[in-house]
Amino acid sequence: MSPWFSPFRAGVLCNRGFLSYAAKARIGATIGAAMGLFALAGCSDSAPQQAMPALPVTTLTMEAAAVPRVLEIMAQTEGAKETEVRARVNGILTRQLYREGETVKAGQALFQIERDVYENTYASAKARAAQTALERQRAEKLLAIHGVSRREYDAAVSADDVAQADFRQARLNLSWTTVVAPVDGVTGRAEKSEGNLVSAGADSLLTVIRQDDPIWARFSLSEGDVSKLPGKRLTPETVTGVELILPDGSVYPLPGKLNFMASNIDATLGTQQLRAEFPNPDGLLLPGQFVRIRLHAGAHENAFLVPQVAVQQTERGDVLMLADAQNKVEPRVVKTGDWLGKDWVILGGLKPGDRVIVDNLMKLRPGAAVAPHAPQPQKAPESAPAPAPETPQADELSAPAPKTADKQE
Repeated sequence: MSPWFSPFRAGVLCNRGFLSYAAKARIGATIGAAMGLFALAGCSDSAPQQAMPALPVTTLTMEAAAVPRVLEIMAQTEGAKETEVRARVNGILTRQLYREGETVKAGQALFQIERDVYENTYASAKARAAQTALERQRAEKLLAIHGVSRREYDAAVSADDVAQADFRQARLNLSWTTVVAPVDGVTGRAEKSEGNLVSAGADSLLTVIRQDDPIWARFSLSEGDVSKLPGKRLTPETVTGVELILPDGSVYPLPGKLNFMASNIDATLGTQQLRAEFPNPDGLLLPGQFVRIRLHAGAHENAFLVPQVAVQQTERGDVLMLADAQNKVEPRVVKTGDWLGKDWVILGGLKPGDRVIVDNLMKLRPGAAVAPHAPQPQKAPESAPAPAPETPQADELSAPAPKTADKQE
């Protein structure tokens, strides 16, 4: 309706005779319709509103139990032993005698450094050692008959000692031209290629051998994690079990044990360093993998488990929605612990028999009526029925066979 038009203006215009009879009739009809709408609106406002039906929800009845106290920490695996294989003499690397990544035994040849120079040195030192040994024997005989002075005899002995030491060193240098594996293990990538010059200094690394059975996992605990343990500290008696969680979320089948525990807290990071050891007979774990360590440290008495989706984090803290005795929604602030699988560990705020709502949480309001029911078992997906074999249609059965063309004479 135009803001310019109103029943008062219409009455004034009619009384003053400015409108014709037909216009007056139209205005009267419009006023009557407007008054009827106002009357209907008043009636609708006074009608009682229908109550909302109770919302069906799934509830879990709480039962107190001893829940394992578990800590999960990120860790990285490393070989139990990582031994560097280094060159001990200088020379050209002539051969690589192993395949990278294969398992080798202690004493197995891995690299060959050129031998020519060291063979010549060895031959020269051997000859010199033989000569000084003869001169020493001759000096001993002459000394017995006073044929030489004591000073000449001492010089012969000293020269022989030096020559024998040079001979032993030449023999060692020659043997070091064949670089062998110092321990059993799995070889790494070769750091030097054939034809490269290697030296016995800082640039002597040729490869690394790792022993991955057993394998170690290195991790650290924050001060906050340590405070959750019994006695607010970690001891060998506190830890009752050690598990390893693989990158795909599955649990490694073989249990482990702690083999190192730092006696202090790192002042920079505020963490305590630890290391666990796991058997690895099949080589499933590789050094350098990122995994999770699960430490078992006793149990929480009289605790509860609820699905993670049921816990709502609010400004007041962690909240659960419960169905009370009148089937009304009751928000409850609870004290949460850690995750255990897909559940939250609830340490306070619940009592046995409480019914926790686990679905339709976005539709719930405090005090709203609900229709609780127990969780429904999940039905197995029905397999699609096998398609029926095709049968010929009635029209096809009744259709006459096609006629063959008559032979032309």
